[in-house]
Amino acid sequence: MPPSRPRSKPGPKAGVRGKRRAATPPRLLGLTGTNGAGKGEAAAFFMKRGYTYLSLSDVLREELRKRGLEATRDNLIRTGNALRRRYGPDVLARRVLRRVRGDTVIDSIRNPAEVARLRTRPGFRLLAVDAPVEVRFERVRRRGRDESARTLEAFAAKEREETGRDPGSQQLHLCLRLADATVINDSTLEHFHKKLEALP
Repeated sequence: MPPSRPRSKPGPKAGVRGKRRAATPPRLLGLTGTNGAGKGEAAAFFMKRGYTYLSLSDVLREELRKRGLEATRDNLIRTGNALRRRYGPDVLARRVLRRVRGDTVIDSIRNPAEVARLRTRPGFRLLAVDAPVEVRFERVRRRGRDESARTLEAFAAKEREETGRDPGSQQLHLCLRLADATVINDSTLEHFHKKLEALP
């Protein structure tokens, strides 16, 4: 008697489609932090790992070019505050979200409404980068690009302008509190990278 053939498994019924896997949303990493803390270095670290770079400050620089103004720190602050008051405190985040394609690191977040808008996207995380004010002052002074970095006192005074109560202005201190993780960059670049690698 010939061996019985194994029963074949029934095929899919006509008209019934297999379940599709839900597309994984792109990873969005926001960067906030004090001046000279190392946000740019953090952004470069993640760009080497495949992230696209976007910056809320670049939105402001485009606006300054349209107005024929130099992209100084004072002009960036004033223009950002003016846009927030006219179009809403999350205006810069709304504009930058239109450009997101794939995994993206979003730099220069300075208002809680920007954080709230970015959190509407699945998978968004906010990373704060900070360092002691004396360390940051020396870094910015060596760069020679910041008119507020002539003295430590002037540098600290300019920072206080970023911690106002007006919801239409920069409120950096509140953004730092909203961060999902904080990295203190007070040592070497290698040590900073190790801290970034250790993030969950």
